[in-house]
Amino acid sequence: MENQLNKEPTQMEQVIPILGVIIMGTFVTILNQTLMSTALPRIMSEFSITATQGQWLTTAYMLINGIMVPITAYLVDRFTTRQLYIFAMSVFSIGTLVAATSHVYSMLIMGRMIQAIGAGIVLPLQMIVVLYMFPIEKRGAAMGLIGLAMNFAPAIGPTFSGWVVQNYHWNMLFYFILPFAIVDVIVAFFVLKNVGEVGRPKLDWVSVIYSTLGFGGLLFGFSNASSNPFFSAIVALPLVIGILAIILLVKRSNKSETPLLNFKVFSYRGYRLNLMISFIITAGLYGAIILLPIYFQTIRGLTPMQSGMILLPGAIVLAVMSPITGRLFDKHGGKKLAVVGLFLITTTTLLIGFIDLETSIKTIVGLQMIRSLGFSLTLMPLQTAAFNAVPLTMASHASAMFNTQRQLAGSMGTALFIVVMTLASNSSAAQGLASDKLADLAGFQAVFLLVGLLSFIALVMTFFIRENPFIPDETTIITKSE
Repeated sequence: MENQLNKEPTQMEQVIPILGVIIMGTFVTILNQTLMSTALPRIMSEFSITATQGQWLTTAYMLINGIMVPITAYLVDRFTTRQLYIFAMSVFSIGTLVAATSHVYSMLIMGRMIQAIGAGIVLPLQMIVVLYMFPIEKRGAAMGLIGLAMNFAPAIGPTFSGWVVQNYHWNMLFYFILPFAIVDVIVAFFVLKNVGEVGRPKLDWVSVIYSTLGFGGLLFGFSNASSNPFFSAIVALPLVIGILAIILLVKRSNKSETPLLNFKVFSYRGYRLNLMISFIITAGLYGAIILLPIYFQTIRGLTPMQSGMILLPGAIVLAVMSPITGRLFDKHGGKKLAVVGLFLITTTTLLIGFIDLETSIKTIVGLQMIRSLGFSLTLMPLQTAAFNAVPLTMASHASAMFNTQRQLAGSMGTALFIVVMTLASNSSAAQGLASDKLADLAGFQAVFLLVGLLSFIALVMTFFIRENPFIPDETTIITKSE
């Protein structure tokens, strides 16, 4: 392995610009993921496509992103941080330009897929950069800043998208993002430094195939489960293929000296437990992002812009609290924060499960703000604690695994909750409830009661977290740019 290390201590004047570049890239790529849901009706109308065809704007992006994330563990070991980040954001920028200038639907799909290639590299990479630049006692504050971008972007995405679509053509969504992506590439070229070690590992193409079929199959199957019967071929077949491919990938990785994904990270109890809790929370978060707009628009009859504005205060809470939570993590550890956060999430989620057609908007906004506070106290602290539990030499694999589970949690959660909502709504309608709105409300309530139960299970699991079970021996490093 080529050692590209510079053992001099990391200087703050170097760290701040690097962290700024990473935060900008994270914000832009995650914001991009959440834009299509609000704009989809306009796009469907312009290109004369069905809802099923339109859903591929999200499905294609998610599939490519989910396939790229596991491969980043190899890419991080093979290329320098600077090379990889500039490449990823450049590809993302090209995809954004293609999407913005699309005049046919296939071109728009292609633009989204190109975007996903870049975004799939950026998200795991930014975690690795933070792990290498900051010692374990200061990672919470840095991860809190990253959390500002990761949590705030999806929360404001629907509001921003609704405002743009209401006032401009849908392609302005991409034109608004493009300058930020390009500026990030330019700034990264001048300020981004290399961290970690660069070697020449051999790419195991068989594992790449297993990974693609495995994670791609699971994501595709669960994305179809929200609109098709679970045992239909379009759902069951991808899931079966995905599960079998993951089993083969794990067996091959455990026998390899240089695995594509090192599943031995799960041998560290702290990593394993924090990831499991994070999976439950992330599924609940994505479920709410999908279902709350349905409640506001379908059940209460509000516009997309109005529903987005109602959710905005919660997004602001996430943004404000993320850096604060990071500093609290460095002082008090993740367990106390997770316990308090999950108590708030569980309580408010169950209360939301009892709202009806007469519940005031102020009450819902208040519950959502407290719920967002709970998420701010749990999401990034759990992720930081998970990374702190593994050696720095396994950082790339830990980051790839964690981001992969985030993708799967969002996909599985959305599919499960829409199925539950549909079943509960149909059951209520069959019992002769007064209106379709009341039937839809019953489905909405059933989902949030289920999410509340899952959140309670996650709360119980937090009591088994151990603080800092593993302290890496490696020196925090930053290397010179090439």
